[in-house]
Amino acid sequence: MYDRILVPTDGSGNAAGAMAEAVDLAEQSGAMVHVLHVIDSRFHDTSIGSAVEPLRDEGEEYVDDLAAMAEDAGVDVTTAVEVGRPARRILEYVSDNDVGLVVMGTRGRSELSRRLLGSVTKYVVTHADVPVHVVASVDE
Repeated sequence: MYDRILVPTDGSGNAAGAMAEAVDLAEQSGAMVHVLHVIDSRFHDTSIGSAVEPLRDEGEEYVDDLAAMAEDAGVDVTTAVEVGRPARRILEYVSDNDVGLVVMGTRGRSELSRRLLGSVTKYVVTHADVPVHVVASVDE
């Protein structure tokens, strides 16, 4: 069915819900799960290494937390923390890593994304060349 499943994360409970779905799908299909966090270059000065390091550390925590869910279920997992515009970088990651399915929550953690009802998710759903499985939001 799928060889590689991508779960983008911003550290929210919605991303954890998406990861649970991805792990279930991976268990059924034998797929590897990729967990990606993107440091948003629109809101952070990513030209200064010392400014990016704390953001990268935070992103590593996000992906490591989700990776542990896959490892606990015996699912192969790989993680990445990258810099860019999240929606576009997610699509680039899909293409660069031959991902067959994206599993993501309907909304992220920022107040702005809550008002916009998941602008990153909407962009990915609209522009992805692979199926996108959207997991309903949970109240945080």
